[in-house]
Amino acid sequence: MATGRIHSYETLGGLDGPGLRTVVFLQGCPLRCGYCHNPDTWDCRGGTEATVEEVMGRIRRYRPYHGRDGGVTFSGGEPLAQAAFVAELAAACAREGIHTALDTAGYPLDPTVERAIDACDLVILDIKHARPERFRELAGADWRGMLDVLAHTARRRQPVWIRQVVVPGWNDRPEDILALADLIRDHPARQRAELLAYHTMGQRKWRQLGLLSPFAQTPPMSAAALAPLQQLLDDALRQ
Repeated sequence: MATGRIHSYETLGGLDGPGLRTVVFLQGCPLRCGYCHNPDTWDCRGGTEATVEEVMGRIRRYRPYHGRDGGVTFSGGEPLAQAAFVAELAAACAREGIHTALDTAGYPLDPTVERAIDACDLVILDIKHARPERFRELAGADWRGMLDVLAHTARRRQPVWIRQVVVPGWNDRPEDILALADLIRDHPARQRAELLAYHTMGQRKWRQLGLLSPFAQTPPMSAAALAPLQQLLDDALRQ
């Protein structure tokens, strides 16, 4: 049985998939996004080692809160960096009738990664930017893994929620939003496409780790500024 490294758990996640969720934050991430609010998940050697059964014990404890529509979300960090562990966790959840969501920024495909994706009921794909050079500038890596996951879920018609964090002065131009629409428009199982407002709640963690975020001086994105961009995305996807 696979073991993995767990950063933390959230028991009543309301933003990480449908309904109320148990969120399992896995340790380790190959990206270095400038606005990451969990930079303490980056180091693959951090966190706590756990077996599938140990994690399932926590999930079962919180299951009464899931209700009819909730379930478990695997987040991070980047959960696909521990694809074998995620695949086993998702299969264990499926055996007990627990809905699973995979919250990922993408990862290059191989058979183990595909197995982890396929084992989940929903993929929540965080698209950092719809242009490759801007994606690399933000994340410190190319976007092949994101494109791989987008294409794989499209081939399988696997339900997908698309998300993008919008940062004032960085990716909040109309052309940025329209580029995102062009990238995701033809996905046959896209259920949702939403823009998320950049916030500064993770800056304390950056400072505690002795790191300086490139967006340390960037103000949060206001709801009033985000609303017309979301409307622009919605309108473009209806065309």
